Amino acid sequence: MDPVAVYVHTPFCPSKCGYCDFNSYAMEGEIIKRTVHAMLAEIDRTPHFGRPAKTIFFGGGTPTFLESQDLARLLEAVMRAHPPTPGCEITSEANPGTVDAEKFASMREAGFNRISIGAQSFFDEDLIRLGRVHRSGEIERAVANASNAGFDNINVDLMFALPGQSKKAWCENLQRAIALGTEHLSLYCLTIEENTPFYKEFLKGLLDLPSDFGQVEMYEQACEAAEEAGFNQYEISNFAKPGKECVHNLCYWNCEEYVAYGPGAVERVGNRRWTHVKHPRLYCERVEANEDLACESETLDSKTLRFERIMLGLRLNEGVDIQVAKPDAQGLQQAIERGWITTEGDRMKLTALGKHYCNQAVVLVA
Repeated sequence: MDPVAVYVHTPFCPSKCGYCDFNSYAMEGEIIKRTVHAMLAEIDRTPHFGRPAKTIFFGGGTPTFLESQDLARLLEAVMRAHPPTPGCEITSEANPGTVDAEKFASMREAGFNRISIGAQSFFDEDLIRLGRVHRSGEIERAVANASNAGFDNINVDLMFALPGQSKKAWCENLQRAIALGTEHLSLYCLTIEENTPFYKEFLKGLLDLPSDFGQVEMYEQACEAAEEAGFNQYEISNFAKPGKECVHNLCYWNCEEYVAYGPGAVERVGNRRWTHVKHPRLYCERVEANEDLACESETLDSKTLRFERIMLGLRLNEGVDIQVAKPDAQGLQQAIERGWITTEGDRMKLTALGKHYCNQAVVLVA
């Protein structure tokens, strides 16, 4: 059996951030233990049992909101069902406010070898506005604790174009993140998603967001600062020291298969993509009754797969193989004329300008 990327969704958070539209819940108590037990049962009875894992990724939610022993039990179950390949990348997301030196040490001992820390900002006023539970000083402490625990592959997430954020403040965020000496940076523009508190505020005109031009300037600041610090940009929002690219996310961007576990997790194997029931209680009831876990399911035809191959692949700096993607010739020519896409050999890639127009470029060529 070919190795596959494995995703584990832990849906619990200490609080729900105002911008977040992920499947996450500010819950505590018995439901957490019940959900962990259900996830263990789902993993143990997976139809993919025995298929090796090329990567394992715990996302959320906030995986580190779980107790250390529960994280270890879940990882043990995943590795039993999906024996890790040599050098398998095993990541957990972490909130600086939900992890300490002891938990990082426990996670490293359990087998995690990569940590992704959701910093978002080094300014407390931003963190409060976003609804984050941690404060600035906890970010440096989390990175130091992870490093001391033996993690040598650490990512830090930052967001720009926050309400009221200036270019000067964003520059300071970048400098402080780079000074941590981590191997990876994920630098994302705030997106206002429907069904979030931020969206309601946006509709009422209550969010003081940077202009489109200001957002472009902040993005270019990020690219320049990361390059100067020795990071290679390999995806629109992701920057890594040589050899430290996120292998799990590359599986998504290369349109590869992935299996998934937990409430709201999304899986694609072959031409079927399906989503688990999302609410933890309903998920537990379905698992306990040994019922179908799907709340959504679709069969991907060749046209859809081709579109996604282009949409995801163009996010990568290496671009997309033209022979595999088979782009629309007329649309590709228009994108080239607009300066959004360039071709090198058998690959098409976004230009620096094109990274600001990625969605429009995809519509043209797909």
